[in-house]
Amino acid sequence: MKKDNKKVIYWLLTGCVLIFIMVIVGGITRLTHSGLSISNYKLISGTIPPMNEVEWNEAFDLYKQYPEYQKLNTHFTLEEFKDIYFWEWIHRVIGRFIGLVFIIPFIYFLIRKQLSKSTIKKSIILLILGGFQGFLGWYMVKSGLVDRPDVSHYRLAAHLTTAFLTFAYTFWVALDLMFPNKKVIDKKLRNFIRLGLVVLIVQIIYGAFVAGLDAGWIHNHWPLMSENKWIHETVYLEQNPTYLNFIEGKSGVQFVHRTLAYIVVIFILAIWYKATRVSITPYQKKGVNVLLAMVGVQFLLGVLTLVYAVPVWLGVVHQVGAFILLSAMTFTLHRFSK
Repeated sequence: MKKDNKKVIYWLLTGCVLIFIMVIVGGITRLTHSGLSISNYKLISGTIPPMNEVEWNEAFDLYKQYPEYQKLNTHFTLEEFKDIYFWEWIHRVIGRFIGLVFIIPFIYFLIRKQLSKSTIKKSIILLILGGFQGFLGWYMVKSGLVDRPDVSHYRLAAHLTTAFLTFAYTFWVALDLMFPNKKVIDKKLRNFIRLGLVVLIVQIIYGAFVAGLDAGWIHNHWPLMSENKWIHETVYLEQNPTYLNFIEGKSGVQFVHRTLAYIVVIFILAIWYKATRVSITPYQKKGVNVLLAMVGVQFLLGVLTLVYAVPVWLGVVHQVGAFILLSAMTFTLHRFSK
């Protein structure tokens, strides 16, 4: 690692930590059904929450005009509204803060000429990803303010997946500066790890589908998907093409998410096994070992989250596990890339 790159690396890793925190708060926001509590989007003035009783009542009255209150939460008191407002507010504030943390140091490093042309290009991509992530957040919330008391699970998946990918790319750029020299041991193994990363990203998307459809509250058994007497999707399946059940039906989406979990485990076991068959560097060995350990932890967390019907704390921990697993996969792929 070059000495001149230290500040840039710390900047990028700080961004990684902030995105990690934001994903945690976003998970809490989703699991507590707080995401539609702030109905209007004010980029600057929205940073300050209601400061007195009059402002709180105005915010609550605005919330009452939208489907979530009218169809689900008509029993809400002002104090209950304040509880859900907090999580959505802090989520948005962190998003704005991340934007400042990326933009201000970026301009500083540009002026001081501490960024190479390659890093400048990568940083611009990061800024675009960050802006796009903010747009997707607004676009997601908008879907729950028209005629349905919930956001589109497609938009939720896009919002969450973009956050994960923004983190992974930020981490990758930092790794490029930390480890400028790479060694490709086996191109086939590298490509296999790439394929494993793709499968993991698809699994993350389906995890967002499960969250967006509240599909974790049915079939709370493992290893089999026992019938849940409270939920019946027969009518849905009869009225729509079968394939839609696997992207829009709760049972089908949960089935795919479960199945992909096994596939991810198999892929990572295969990556670990293939890596042990060749001579690898210490960092490559650490990467595949952490990857193997983390996929076991994440699989266990997924089972527990399902069996206990998604308590908020366990749902958040499961999401954190996915984040760490993606980090391990990104690090491993970076160490095996040219």
